[in-house]
Amino acid sequence: MKTRNILFVTTITILLSGCVVYSFYPLYTEKDLFENDILLGDWFEDDDNNISFSNSEDLWKFTHPFIGDKKNGVRDKTRYTLTISSNEDGEVRESKFEVHVIKLANEYFLDFYIEDYGGEDDISLATLHLIPVHTFARLTVKDDKLAIHWFDPEWLEDLIKENKIRIHHEDNGDFILLTAKPKELQKFVSKYVNSEDAFEDGLEVELLRKR
Repeated sequence: MKTRNILFVTTITILLSGCVVYSFYPLYTEKDLFENDILLGDWFEDDDNNISFSNSEDLWKFTHPFIGDKKNGVRDKTRYTLTISSNEDGEVRESKFEVHVIKLANEYFLDFYIEDYGGEDDISLATLHLIPVHTFARLTVKDDKLAIHWFDPEWLEDLIKENKIRIHHEDNGDFILLTAKPKELQKFVSKYVNSEDAFEDGLEVELLRKR
């Protein structure tokens, strides 16, 4: 069985569903990063309030990437490689992201960026039209549970149309791409971190630690 590192169901859901805000630049600068193990380990989606993992569920695996030669065993604890595995009809499919944790306005935020589209055999007309972008989400940590909330793109669109916010962006009529640099993005995130409307209809994922 061949495992293919490409944009499969979970990745498509996150990036193309229209339930997240897209950004050309990351939410962080190198100065914002800090060593942590908050996400480290295996997690599964808490879709039905399950307390145990089954092979039919998506598995989120967070690891710290190696610095330089893998043989030296030194890992970068300021960033993560996220591998999301989906088991569909007995075939395991994977998508990979680079994920960073930063803290803004006393809250944790995650920045997601596609790390791997897959090998040459996976290239198709569809994948050639997928452009890597950043998405960012608020992270809530409680015991062995993670709650990840992305900003609602329709909420952002309304703010821009009503001139209630000024932030660098491009709008092609289908979706808005933020083009603000990290510091401007951080001001935006910090301003609306406690806004219920900002997250109400955005993508939400709850994860439980696999044991």
